[in-house]
Amino acid sequence: MELRHIRYFLVVAEELNMTRAAAKLGMAQPPLSQQIKDLEAEVGALLFHRVAHGVELSEAGRAFLAMVETIPTQTERAKFAAQSASRGEMGSLQVGLSGSGVFSTLVPAVIRAFRNRYPRVEVGLEERNSAELIKGLRDNELDVVFLRPGTEPVAGLQMDIVSEEPLLAVLPAGHPAAQRPDFSLSAMRDDRFILFPRTIGPLFDSVMSACRNAGFEPVLGQPAFHIGSIVTLVAAELGVSIVPSSMRQLHHDGVTFRDLPDDVPSIKLAIARRRGDTSLAVRNFVSLALHDATG
Repeated sequence: MELRHIRYFLVVAEELNMTRAAAKLGMAQPPLSQQIKDLEAEVGALLFHRVAHGVELSEAGRAFLAMVETIPTQTERAKFAAQSASRGEMGSLQVGLSGSGVFSTLVPAVIRAFRNRYPRVEVGLEERNSAELIKGLRDNELDVVFLRPGTEPVAGLQMDIVSEEPLLAVLPAGHPAAQRPDFSLSAMRDDRFILFPRTIGPLFDSVMSACRNAGFEPVLGQPAFHIGSIVTLVAAELGVSIVPSSMRQLHHDGVTFRDLPDDVPSIKLAIARRRGDTSLAVRNFVSLALHDATG
């Protein structure tokens, strides 16, 4: 059933006069009468009774009117929804965050800017380690993620670096080297290092590489599975660690953060999504992240 036939019916039902309805529609009265007859034939019921002063709705016409009078509005809403979706302005977006990425100033700024610009896109957030974030993308559980990239590309995923930050040493406040003005990484050579397991993120390899470049092989202590846990375990004097500089904002009692020499590698934060993903919401989100990264 064509939408124009519904419109003709609604105008006639409002005017109850073929001549006035035709004038309102900008057409002659005979073609309009024929259109109504064609509609009645398609419906299989008489929608109007012809009376001396014009027409009146039949019982079938009143039932038909009750069902179709909202169709033009619904059609406009459907067009608006389709146009919004085609611009990535509605729908949903599942964003994954690595534990250390949560503390990056860029991440909340991008999420806030996206929600302000695309308020009809529902944004969900999940915190996982880097390995789980990659799996979440591959399993279509996540749409876009912030993670610490490894040195090798990941098949099927596209990654762009959005920030880079230096690494910091974190020591118990009572550590002999905590307040030394000439602090260097080698001051931690006799300590146990509290690190993520290598399987859940690249920070392990970054720390091991930094220590080896400083001339010693780090002794591994209690493993930690969350970036915040590393700082807590250091505060408990179970060892020392090296963390992204954004962790300094924790202000945890019982620990001291110390800058490391410039030759210690920095650590990167990347935004990743499935290669070839056609989602406009993903594209808009990534565009904002890259704009903030370069802005």
